[in-house]
Amino acid sequence: MSKNKIQIFDTTLRDGEQVPGCKLNKEQKVVIASKLDALGVDVIEAGFPVSSPGDFASVEAISEIVKNATVCGLTRSVENDIKVAAEALKKAKKPRIHTGIGTSDSHIMHKFKSTREEILERAYAAVKYAKSFVEDVEFYAEDAGRTDNEYLARVCEVAIKAGATVLNIPDTTGYCLPSEYGAKIKYLKENVKGIEKAILSCHCHNDLGLATANSIEGVINGARQIECTINGIGERAGNTALEEVVMILKQHPYLNLDTNINTSMLYGISQLVSDNMGIYTQPNKAIVGANAFAHSSGIHQDGVIKNRETYEIIDPKDVGVTDSAIVLTARSGRAALAYRAKKVGYELTKLQLDEVYSNFLSFADRKKEIDDNDIHQIIETSKVYKEIITT
Repeated sequence: MSKNKIQIFDTTLRDGEQVPGCKLNKEQKVVIASKLDALGVDVIEAGFPVSSPGDFASVEAISEIVKNATVCGLTRSVENDIKVAAEALKKAKKPRIHTGIGTSDSHIMHKFKSTREEILERAYAAVKYAKSFVEDVEFYAEDAGRTDNEYLARVCEVAIKAGATVLNIPDTTGYCLPSEYGAKIKYLKENVKGIEKAILSCHCHNDLGLATANSIEGVINGARQIECTINGIGERAGNTALEEVVMILKQHPYLNLDTNINTSMLYGISQLVSDNMGIYTQPNKAIVGANAFAHSSGIHQDGVIKNRETYEIIDPKDVGVTDSAIVLTARSGRAALAYRAKKVGYELTKLQLDEVYSNFLSFADRKKEIDDNDIHQIIETSKVYKEIITT
């Protein structure tokens, strides 16, 4: 793999589906997996096979239809979990088992009632057993964000020794600041013996709204895989949003970090996931929200009409959106009204625009948003209507 290539590990079908009320059936999962494969993701985490017969069947079905991506199944550091995952992944062209255990003192003491040494033994055993089924084994150190770096490095060394090809460093609770998470990745890169044999992976949650920032800081400091979901869906406040990290890397070429994602498919797959999960995407969601390329302020509208780049750093077409939207509200100016009027067939002179604009403001104060039918009514009820239609 190129040093500058960032693998995109999509966990929409596993971590994303943990959102209450967002359960997908097998057929829906297969459709989404097929689109993720076409999108260009490198790894599709298809599910947690041991968790239910339905999840097992979904992972098995996805393994059969995915043509390009690695198909991954999640497990705990439990032999039966690993065995069941291996069975579900049998038909995958490129199977991966994702196994691991909590490594923070909080998890070790309260969740496992164990010791650091016992956790090291369990980590080694889980990876070793997974390696007996597949070549590609990813190890996750759950709650790595709150695990002290020296111990985390020991865990990583044990996992590599057992055969891990990827080391997942999750900020499970979304606690880290970007500087802290980046420093953690840098520390592991510089202090883990044998680190050249494995890829470091970022898996960041969004409890403090920092998932995307942490993931970007992680790859700047040496990680080469980002674990993310479409629309940033996931447990609690969600996961790193795939569309955000991909477009950040694309819009900042000086980072010299690249992905295989076909960005023109981002908006379409966002809609597909939203529709199937029945979960509303907030209008101001970066990249794929309904308002991501919509402008209602007169100052912004005037700038965008003159040159899109004055207020848009991304060409909407790059993410599969047809065009920017000029939304008419009471905050809109004459330039926006003239632009929208022209779209529906009216070429206004400056004097005509002044007269129509006065009428427009009266309408806009009574209505949140002016649509095309309103524009016709505004012009037809203006004093200069006869002049306009004979122009």
